[in-house]
Amino acid sequence: MNIAIFGIGNILLSDDGVGVHAVNKLISDYVFPESVDLIDGGTKGLDLLPLFEGRDKVLIIDAANFKKEPGTIDTVEGDKIPAFLISNKLSVHQIGLPDTLFAARLMGITPPEMCLIGIQPKSMETSTELSDEIQEQLGALVNKAVLKLKEWGVEAVSRK
Repeated sequence: MNIAIFGIGNILLSDDGVGVHAVNKLISDYVFPESVDLIDGGTKGLDLLPLFEGRDKVLIIDAANFKKEPGTIDTVEGDKIPAFLISNKLSVHQIGLPDTLFAARLMGITPPEMCLIGIQPKSMETSTELSDEIQEQLGALVNKAVLKLKEWGVEAVSRK
């Protein structure tokens, strides 16, 4: 099985960068099988397209507008992801991600299974720090990703 975990977001815009922070925490706190790639997708948009090719499963971690309280964690699965991101976009990079997913579909390289794990941000202001609410939920966001991977048959081994 070939899995990619993408942390998406702009780390210069406070909570928008939570996906990147989550992937960095996964890298520092867990050991994964060689079949799992952890990728800082930042705000790369269509530049990520080649990284979707040949994947069996893709997990995307990002700030997401669920229209709920800051720190709320939720998931969106499969074909619902692009439409969700377009109708609930928070920042410019979330225009690029649906484009990437649509391009992957057109090219026939869409992974059979995809999941977006998102967290409702509080602040999108210029800052390299997460808001207190999101920082407090970062561990829960990472745990949600680990649980999804376990559901997919991937064991993440804690370094602690």
